[in-house]
Amino acid sequence: MFHIVTDGAADMPLAWADEYKIHTIPINIQFGEKSYLQFIDLDFDSFYKMVEKTKIIPKTSQPSPHQFAEFYKKIAKKGDTILSIHVTSKLSGTYASSVIAAKQLKDSFNIIPFDSAGGSLGLGFMCREARKMEEYGKTPKEILAYLNRIKERTQIILTLDTLEYARMSGRVGTLSAALASMLNVKPIALLKDGVIDMVGKVRTRRKALDRVLEMGQNAYGEEEVYLGVVHARDLKSGEAILEEAKKIFNTKDAVLTDLSLSLATNFGPGTLGLVLYPVEQENE
Repeated sequence: MFHIVTDGAADMPLAWADEYKIHTIPINIQFGEKSYLQFIDLDFDSFYKMVEKTKIIPKTSQPSPHQFAEFYKKIAKKGDTILSIHVTSKLSGTYASSVIAAKQLKDSFNIIPFDSAGGSLGLGFMCREARKMEEYGKTPKEILAYLNRIKERTQIILTLDTLEYARMSGRVGTLSAALASMLNVKPIALLKDGVIDMVGKVRTRRKALDRVLEMGQNAYGEEEVYLGVVHARDLKSGEAILEEAKKIFNTKDAVLTDLSLSLATNFGPGTLGLVLYPVEQENE
């Protein structure tokens, strides 16, 4: 049997877990002395309410090799193949934990750890494509070749609505965050090739959204793409930017979903972003 595993940095519509048989190993979230597992005992609303109440950004940590090993044993039977697709190894140790667990269990399962060089809905898209290809009769080797091609061309472009979470998490200095907030500066972040870069700052929310759309256009032009919009506790804005994007891009498919807690801890509510990658006709 062919299993697909990802981690808590992946974003996707809730229905995909059942529709495409995608297993998600949760991230660990530490609020003070208490530890939670994402989506098992801490959901989006509970997370944001806790931050607002305590004014503390929690620590997040990747699943340990032991957690991975136990997770694999729970979902699979001896001899099964597990494709384990994970958030960029340049920002997290999740992939490394998967590799260690895979070596520990090599006599029981064929575990294939894969570094996505991305995260968020980019991970969700990869999991969906892997399952669709498996159902079309593609081999694990063919699936990996495709994932390696699209990870080179996937872009995740985000704009933050507030720098408060970045300030609390230590990503920017207190003075810089306060000054930027006073001036209503909205940073633009690009997750590509495994790292997040702040690639611009604009003065208003509207200009930030326009810049995000423009960057997507510059990258893909008229090329047919899969389109995703992610939002952090701002469904209305997410729906609005999705409709705008569908008019701009040559879109094969469009998806709207929540931003993972692992990114929301640093970027905060109101964050919006585009996730884009090109369609390959041979996989249709």
